[in-house]
Amino acid sequence: METEWTYVIESSRFNIIHIPKCKYFLEQNMLNEQVNRQIILDSRPTGYPTSSNFRMLESNIPSPKEGQVLIRTIWLSVDPYMRGRISDAPSYTPPHPVGVTMPGGTVGKVVVSLNAKFPVGTFVSISSGWQDYSISDGSNVRIVDPASVPISTALGILGMPGLTAYHGLFEIGRPQAGETVVVSGASGAVGAIVGQLAKLAGCRVIGIAGSDAKIRYLLDELGFDSVINYKAESVEDQLKDSCPQGIDVYFDNVGGSITDAAMDNLAYKARIIICGQISQYNLQEPDLGPRNLRQLLVNQASMEGFIVGRFADKSESARQRLTDLLMQGKLKYMEDIVNGLENAPEAFMGLFHGNNFGKMLVRVSSDID
Repeated sequence: METEWTYVIESSRFNIIHIPKCKYFLEQNMLNEQVNRQIILDSRPTGYPTSSNFRMLESNIPSPKEGQVLIRTIWLSVDPYMRGRISDAPSYTPPHPVGVTMPGGTVGKVVVSLNAKFPVGTFVSISSGWQDYSISDGSNVRIVDPASVPISTALGILGMPGLTAYHGLFEIGRPQAGETVVVSGASGAVGAIVGQLAKLAGCRVIGIAGSDAKIRYLLDELGFDSVINYKAESVEDQLKDSCPQGIDVYFDNVGGSITDAAMDNLAYKARIIICGQISQYNLQEPDLGPRNLRQLLVNQASMEGFIVGRFADKSESARQRLTDLLMQGKLKYMEDIVNGLENAPEAFMGLFHGNNFGKMLVRVSSDID
């Protein structure tokens, strides 16, 4: 039976919540308390992922040993990078094995503790993947303080997406006040933060997004100077109009023809940050371009890709800076929430069709019990 959704906006936190009709989420969660549900990679996708690539298993809830804790998952992050993980193509990390629980960042609550550093009730950030419960010895977790900011932010603006935006923009892009910064995928979890940080740095910011609602959000709520609808306008023409002096910093989240258009309008000594290539992840044959690398030569520009883990030694200072800006009201964030672990595959697949609006999260259980 095809899932139907209702949509609820929580304007104070810019949440879009997808609530399955005729499902009682908290009751469903209580029924699952006696088992640990795990969604595994059942087969590698060919092209776009489908529901047949995933399968749910049930097992006993694991028991912690001395020095360990049992963590109940509350929030699960689904992200575009996971598409590369479930492919067997060469990448910066080994392919995720078939038959194993899908990877992913989570925020959870310690419900059983045999480790004095993490008493029962502690909220933690951990990469435990697509499952209800996980075991940890504490070496791979970070305590999350629910008193300062919502715990879900540990997976978004104060987690991997926020750090990706911060390090990519400032370590590689090095924006200067008065420069023009262009961000593709501008309403996404990373792009929206990049644009806001660039504005705070005194830059002129041009976003590229794919719907009228996203464009209004970027203009009216986040203060972008201009936004291009790549589904309704010529990106190349609009970039020429919006960036008459060229693009100083291009933060690339999508690749493909949008990046081609940006390459055609670079300023002298422009910096191009390759963060993501979501338009290319599901191609069965290589996209041959053009890619206009001659523009790097003509403009003496630079192009650099990065993985956020490269800046791990600077992550805590960056997280603190983002936290300060968030608490001062200088940064806003959007969360797109799907309820229920069973709906994680659908949430993940929607990323590649532009269905998400902001950071895509799956609410696996309640944080109040």
